[in-house]
Amino acid sequence: MANYVYIACSLDGFIAKLDGDIDWLINIPNPKNDDYGFSKYIEKIDGIIMGRNTFETVVGFTEWSYQKPVFVLSNSLKTIPSTLKDKAEIVSGDIKTIIKNLKQRGINNIYVDGGKTIQSFLKEDLIDEMIITTIAKILGEGIPLFGNIGIEKHFKIEKVEILNEYMVKTYYKREEI
Repeated sequence: MANYVYIACSLDGFIAKLDGDIDWLINIPNPKNDDYGFSKYIEKIDGIIMGRNTFETVVGFTEWSYQKPVFVLSNSLKTIPSTLKDKAEIVSGDIKTIIKNLKQRGINNIYVDGGKTIQSFLKEDLIDEMIITTIAKILGEGIPLFGNIGIEKHFKIEKVEILNEYMVKTYYKREEI
């Protein structure tokens, strides 16, 4: 049972431009049309928790990317588009209570996605492992992956993979100090 982060960021630590645009990430050359291990990673996941902003971004994609249940962490979002009623649901309130309730439903291995959501989970010491793909691009400004979470966290590097000339994937595991 663990909570995982799987995300990409720029060299300067941003996951999106200030307006939420992620075209810089989508437009990386990928001649082999490789998913760089994402499908293998997602096999061990029971469910996905993402914030409202991330949800609103992925709803705009041409097709729904997730085969696992998605839980949208939001105190402001009230409804899910009708086309996604069986694929996503809104959760709100205390994160630890949400995790406890999901575990009671058999959702034990959780993929945590979205900058603010990841930051909230880190503040509550609820991230066990992170896989961060660094893209060889500097955005100059944007939405930070970590921001100022206000506490120190320790992770150790488990593995590093060079995916191509533009991307490096680093595997981190939380370390108790």
